[in-house]
Amino acid sequence: MERITSFSVDHNTLEAGLYVSRIDGDITTYDLRFIKPNTPPFLEQKALHTIEHLFATFARNSEFAHNVIYFGPMGCRTGFYLLVRDLSNRDTITLIMKTLEQAIAFEGEIPGSKQEECGNYLEHDLEGAKAEMRKYYNVLKNWTIYNLQYK
Repeated sequence: MERITSFSVDHNTLEAGLYVSRIDGDITTYDLRFIKPNTPPFLEQKALHTIEHLFATFARNSEFAHNVIYFGPMGCRTGFYLLVRDLSNRDTITLIMKTLEQAIAFEGEIPGSKQEECGNYLEHDLEGAKAEMRKYYNVLKNWTIYNLQYK
């Protein structure tokens, strides 16, 4: 079998940041790496789950909503994948930063966290999610399109 793209990245040298993982036609997959691989502590499950709900909700309600295909967690709990269609790298960085700002400022009931909306509705941590997003925002605050390639 062929090795998939994400397993071809050297996780020993990968740092927290934002990277283009792959491009498939008009769809670009971004690696939102919150945590340096293999360096615990990893994202706590409850915070990770809440980040997924907040980020997906705000991104899909943004000016780029029609470009957002998917946002979801990595099984290793070090980050997330964002798939977008027909969106420039610059606009994707804008989308991510604005989405993080909105999510960090969010107060209230976590979107999609009712029993009828979520398959694990009791497993959320809003404050933990916001703390992780603040850390990640600080990693990305000076990120440019020139930082998007894996080293």
